[in-house]
Amino acid sequence: MKTTTARALRCSAALAAAGLLLAACGSSDDGGAAGKSGSTSFTGRGPITYVAGKDTTGAVQPVLDQWNKLHPKEKVTFIQLPTDADAQRQQMIQNAETKSDAYTVLSLDVVWTSEFAAHQWIDRLPDGSFPLDKMLKPVVETAKYRGGLYAAPASSDGGLLYYRTDLLKHAGVTKPPTTWAEMKADCAKVKKLPEAKGMSCYAGQFQKYEGLTVNFSEAVNSAGGSVTDANGKPDVDTPEATKGLDFLAGSFRDGTIPKEGITYQEEDGRQAFQAGKLVFLRNWPYMYALAGKSEVAGKYAVAPLPGLNGPGASSLGGHNLALSSFAKNKATALDFMKFYSGETTAKTFLEKASLAPPYAALYDDPSLSRQYPYLPVLKQSILRAVPRPRVVQYGDVTSAVQQEAYAALTGTKSSAQALKDLQRELLKATAQ
Repeated sequence: MKTTTARALRCSAALAAAGLLLAACGSSDDGGAAGKSGSTSFTGRGPITYVAGKDTTGAVQPVLDQWNKLHPKEKVTFIQLPTDADAQRQQMIQNAETKSDAYTVLSLDVVWTSEFAAHQWIDRLPDGSFPLDKMLKPVVETAKYRGGLYAAPASSDGGLLYYRTDLLKHAGVTKPPTTWAEMKADCAKVKKLPEAKGMSCYAGQFQKYEGLTVNFSEAVNSAGGSVTDANGKPDVDTPEATKGLDFLAGSFRDGTIPKEGITYQEEDGRQAFQAGKLVFLRNWPYMYALAGKSEVAGKYAVAPLPGLNGPGASSLGGHNLALSSFAKNKATALDFMKFYSGETTAKTFLEKASLAPPYAALYDDPSLSRQYPYLPVLKQSILRAVPRPRVVQYGDVTSAVQQEAYAALTGTKSSAQALKDLQRELLKATAQ
C-alpha cells in the first residue's frame, strides 16, 4: 500500500477530479461527529454525496432523482469514480486517510468491507436498520466484520456464461457447456460455420486489475482449488489451483481467448460480444439488459460458469453501501441508505439495469422470472459463489494475485511457478 503521507498529498487531485473543493479535506462542522473515526452518532441532516464507480447503465441518477424530489433539503449528489475497481478503492482510501467529509455514502465492492471496517473508515451501522432476514445469506455475510454490520447490501453479483444461442443451434449444439473441455469443443463446431468467420471462442476480464483477481479465483475454485482455506490461510500452491490457472494460460496460448483479451475489462468484453466477436463470454448480469439493445438481441442466453469437471463457481460480487466515518449529515445518510438498498429500489435496478438484487423474493417471483429468464441461473450462481479473500490487507492480496496471474497469462512464468511465488506473497500479506 502507498503511505498515508503520499495519499494525503494526492487528496487535492482526487477531490478535484470529483468536482469538489480541497477545503473539504478534514472538515467536520456537521454537528454530528464527522471526522471521528468509528463514530456511532447518526445525527445531522442536509445534503450528502453518493460515491460509486461510473454508472454504465444509466439507472442510478433516476433513482437519486426520486430521493431528491422527496427530500429537497437533503439532496444527494452523485460522485462517479472510474470504472476500474482498483481506482475506486484507491480514491475512497485517499478520502478516508485525509479524514475528508467529501464522501458520505460509499458503494463498496463486497470484498472491501473488512478492510474499511478494520481501519475505521466506515461506521458500524445500528442493529435492525436493514431487513437482512429477507436477503440471500451469502450477500448478508459480505456486509459484516467481526460480527458487526458495517454495510447495507445493495446489489449482489454472480458470474454468468453468456453464449450465442443462434450459433450453437446452427452448429448442432443443443445445450450450453458445463465444462471447459465442452466449451472448447462447442466453439470448434461453431467456428466451422460461415457466419462465425473471424470469431474468437471465449473471454473474461484479464487486464491487470480487480477483474483479473475475480477471474483467477473463479478458475481456481472451478478446478477444485481455493485461494484461501477455511481458516483464511493462503492455499494456492496446489495441483488444483495449477489446473485452474493452466486453463486460462493455455487458452491464451491455443487461441481460445483472443490475444486482445489480455486487455479486457467488463465493458471491453461486453462490446466484443455484442459486436459478434465472441461465442462465449464470462460477465456479470448487468450486461444482460444492455446486450438486449445490441445487434445480438434475441441471439444469446446465459448459463452457469463451466469448470474442470462440471459447473464452476463464480466469485461473489456485488456492492454494499457504507457510511464514511468522517461524513456530515449521518441521519440523512442512514435514511438514504435504507431507501437505496430497499427492495423497491432493488427491483428497479433489476428491471432497468439487470443488476442482481440482494432480496430472495425477487428471484422467486414467477412474473419476474418470465420477464428476466436469467434469474434462476443467477440465483444459483450467487448461492454457489465463493467469496474472494475477506482480509484486512485486501489491497496487498489482490495486487499479488494480479501480478502473478498476469505473469502466467502472458507466458513470462509457468502456472506452477506463478502460484509458488503467489503463495509466498500471500503469506506475507496476510501475516501483517
